Amino acid sequence: MVFMFMTAAVLAEICSALPLSGSIYIWAAESAGPKHARFFGFLVAWWACTAWMTFTASNCQTTANYIVSQLAVWEVNFPGGVGNDNIQWRALIWAISEGMLLLSVAINYLPPKFYSGVFKFSIGLMMLDFFLCLIWLPIGVSNTYGFRSATDVFTMTYNGTGAPAGWNWLLSLLFTAGTLTGFDASGHIAEETKNASVVAAKGILWSAIATGVLGFITTILFLFCTPDLDTVFALNAPQPFVQIYALALGKNASIFMTVIAVIGLIMNTTVAIVASSRLVFAVARDGVLPLSGWIGTVDSKGQPRNAVTVIYIFAAILLCTILPSQVAFTSLVSAGAAPTIAAYGLIALLRLTMTPDRFQYSHFKLGKYAKPFYVCAILFNALVFAVDISPFEFPVNAQKFNFAIVIFGAISIFAFLSWYFTPEEKWLRKDQILKAYETVEHPEDE
Repeated sequence: MVFMFMTAAVLAEICSALPLSGSIYIWAAESAGPKHARFFGFLVAWWACTAWMTFTASNCQTTANYIVSQLAVWEVNFPGGVGNDNIQWRALIWAISEGMLLLSVAINYLPPKFYSGVFKFSIGLMMLDFFLCLIWLPIGVSNTYGFRSATDVFTMTYNGTGAPAGWNWLLSLLFTAGTLTGFDASGHIAEETKNASVVAAKGILWSAIATGVLGFITTILFLFCTPDLDTVFALNAPQPFVQIYALALGKNASIFMTVIAVIGLIMNTTVAIVASSRLVFAVARDGVLPLSGWIGTVDSKGQPRNAVTVIYIFAAILLCTILPSQVAFTSLVSAGAAPTIAAYGLIALLRLTMTPDRFQYSHFKLGKYAKPFYVCAILFNALVFAVDISPFEFPVNAQKFNFAIVIFGAISIFAFLSWYFTPEEKWLRKDQILKAYETVEHPEDE
């Protein structure tokens, strides 16, 4: 958690100096210096676009899993059984996921004056969920199956992966560190933010801190409230927490908690589309993507509606891979976190090695702590990246192989080819890069 706060501070520093839409690839380009800016800009642009659009599809399936888990709570018999080996079950998950995606995209088509309300509602709903889990869930657990002991929570381990003990423990970072990504989102809408050099950068920093602190509290709480392992492994719902709510609070109460979670996830996906559409728009505006002339335009209200449409098409097609094979879909979305983590670490590495003394006019300047923060961000994100691409079960075979590294490699190759074959005058020209440097180094001249 502390190391991810350091990563957020590194990004906030450069976001304050360069508050632009599509910011993360601009940060990478400018961090690399004029000579290598275009290459690293292309690389991170591909990484970021893939990660954000993949997350949209993944979040929709997560929402569907919460909904269908109520079938397990109420012991409803589903034709062919509940499981990913049943094509009818996969079709149900797919249909609900597509519906959730369509709803989130529709909210993004609303006039921009509603966005503030959407964001505030999302925050309010998440806080309601948090406090219900903090207060109501423990009361329910104390009245039913009881809490786990402190010894179980803080010392007990279970190796269900077959990995060596140390790596088995590190694999837990897959989920805990995964919640601490995406805080660069406020930078993607910087051009639509007032006083962006302060507000957008502050959004990066405080979103990471809030998520980290509240997430830590929630994790400890859930560890105390989780039933014994025999009970947990007997749960057969796609989202086990729905059944845990039913065990602790009752079946009817689990419906209420599921509704809260589902609406929260819809809002989460909606906000993710807001951020990712600005990223895709910025990349297209610079002429890199196919149909860039259409994608990189805004409507009469200044909104990148065409970029939202592209994200919908991409996510909808990606969700279709659920139908032939859940493994195929899981393999595709497993690559969603890896590019984001890689981009975070790469920016810190470039700041340390290429431009350690640049961006002195940032409102979030790290000063004497800069290099230690860069080093910590590099090492920590390298570790999380290794976890993201690691197999989750050992020994490894074709069924257990994590294809995230293959997909990540393919994305990187496409980025290299784009950089190699795209003329300099088409995207990130050297004069643009040098102008950006002059702007951030001598803002008083602007």
